[in-house]
Amino acid sequence: MNRIHCSNQSLGLLLIFIIALSFLSASIFKQQDQLLAQQFIETIKYRDLVIDLDEGVKTRAQLTLPGVGNGPFPGVLLIPGSGVTDKNGTVGFIHRDTSNQTTSAPTPLLQIAQYLSERGFGVLRYDKRGVGANNTILDPNIWINATASDLIKDSKIALGVLIKQPEIDANSISVVGHSEGTMYAPRVAIDNSTIVKNVILMGILAQNPVKDLYYYQVVTSPLDYAKQILDKNNTGSISIKDLAKDPLLTKFLVPLSILSINNTQDIEKTLRKVFGTKESIDIEKELKPLLIQKYDNLTSFNSYKCNLLGPCPMWWQSISNLIPNLGIIGNISKTTDVLLLNGENDSQTPVQQAFLFQQRLTELNHPDHTLITYPNLGHLFSPSPKWSTGLGPIEQYVLADLYAWLEAHSGLSNIYINTSRHNATLDTNPRLTGD
Repeated sequence: MNRIHCSNQSLGLLLIFIIALSFLSASIFKQQDQLLAQQFIETIKYRDLVIDLDEGVKTRAQLTLPGVGNGPFPGVLLIPGSGVTDKNGTVGFIHRDTSNQTTSAPTPLLQIAQYLSERGFGVLRYDKRGVGANNTILDPNIWINATASDLIKDSKIALGVLIKQPEIDANSISVVGHSEGTMYAPRVAIDNSTIVKNVILMGILAQNPVKDLYYYQVVTSPLDYAKQILDKNNTGSISIKDLAKDPLLTKFLVPLSILSINNTQDIEKTLRKVFGTKESIDIEKELKPLLIQKYDNLTSFNSYKCNLLGPCPMWWQSISNLIPNLGIIGNISKTTDVLLLNGENDSQTPVQQAFLFQQRLTELNHPDHTLITYPNLGHLFSPSPKWSTGLGPIEQYVLADLYAWLEAHSGLSNIYINTSRHNATLDTNPRLTGD
């Protein structure tokens, strides 16, 4: 009888446990359903536009707006970076997200637009002339013949479209340029000083993009890489076998048709046709002259045809003749505030360019300019080694800094940017009250 009693008691406890577990499970599933539903709450409104760039050239654009309200919202124009670039800033490589093993291409301009619009800004971004979604060249003739002057004009036309949108506050306009766009954004602000209140430059070009920056990319940086990384014994030389395995250097020395096969033996054979049968090459005496020759070939504007993926001669020569930012930034209005953002591991627009820009603004006594640099971040503001660009989304704390500065400089608040949480370096010269 005692055994039967104990069994009944255990059965009762089991039933109580099952009932409790069912309530707990229902609660968990309810929370999960709520979270899933929240992911589909529309916090952003999208408006597709077509911009007439004049002379029969049109391009697609998109305006993002906060999901609630009719405005007027402070407006932001995003000016795209170098190369064949669509309105999302799509990077033409596959990025693997290790958290869920899916693949996607980074879209930094779309990421900026969504982040800012969720927080109260209207943001306009547009495809570069001749370019469509996913960096597709829609009209090769337009793309091949595009010049820096064309792209500056396009930015100004896009600005006009932005301020005409009924939800946009035309008295609170900011212009954001990334990479190549940092050459155009200051010019847009200078020529529209009564309209543009803020300029934000991300991945900054201060000097001449061909004579200074491209030399750094093709000659100076590869040489430093060879000396610091490949020359492990500090002999001043590197082995051809090691060189053949290194994509960062071979891209300057081996034709793309060979590199695309990704066969190390074929790459090594190609290198030996250049350097002979020796096992090692001298970095200064043999590698450096080849890199300089590569630079000279690339900057001989009429010596090659546009391959539609790289820079075209017409554009290449036009930006070479463009007055560098350091030469024109003195013309920016004292009422236009400036934010400079740069990754400290940016291999395309090195952080020294941002320092030069900041120094020039300080020399000019510009009343309100701020520089923030980010350790371990590259040209796309994602984690990167010193020598190459990491292909990932913009880090959230970079977007938070951008938003906080814009919010404070768009009349929405007066928030101080606290960068200590991500070890960023902040150098600021804020406008004094009453100036």
